[in-house]
Amino acid sequence: MKISAPDHKTQIILDAAWASFSAYGFRKASMDDIARGAGMSRPALYLHFKNKEAIFCALVEIYYDTARNDIAAALAQGATLLEKLDRAFAVHGGETMEAMMSSAHGMELLEASMSVAGDMIKRGEAQLQALYAAWLVAEAGQGRVVLICDADTLGGLFCACLKGVKHTSETYAEYQAGVAAYAALCARGLSRR
Repeated sequence: MKISAPDHKTQIILDAAWASFSAYGFRKASMDDIARGAGMSRPALYLHFKNKEAIFCALVEIYYDTARNDIAAALAQGATLLEKLDRAFAVHGGETMEAMMSSAHGMELLEASMSVAGDMIKRGEAQLQALYAAWLVAEAGQGRVVLICDADTLGGLFCACLKGVKHTSETYAEYQAGVAAYAALCARGLSRR
């Protein structure tokens, strides 16, 4: 199911689902919980989504749509290399990362995302990698960065390292600090000397 700009009712369902997943974890959250949170009957919920896995996939898809737009905007802003990377890496995780890391069930939600939406995540990560790579090529063409290897490899490293920061951080503050440190490291490594 493709939901790029959810209608009002769908957004209410997705908000209720996220609240249920955050409160109970993916495994324990039920369609009844989601329907109740959305202020609708369970049969009415099934008219929009066939199960909680489909709802979770819609949330993942919206995350990647938002991340692509936010990262592109951050990289396009007329700032220093460090400021661009710092903003782009910060919005890469975005509000979703803060919400996930603030939930007692954050690790379960990360695990569920791979088992429920693994293919979507793989596609989304590939799109983010391509976005970073295209930006790096353009920046190198303008003489603003020096590429130490091909742009696709660097774009992949950006995504992989940000994922590593996510999986090794115990708090959102720790995650933010790791992302900022990684942005500084990348900016220094890509800077013209």
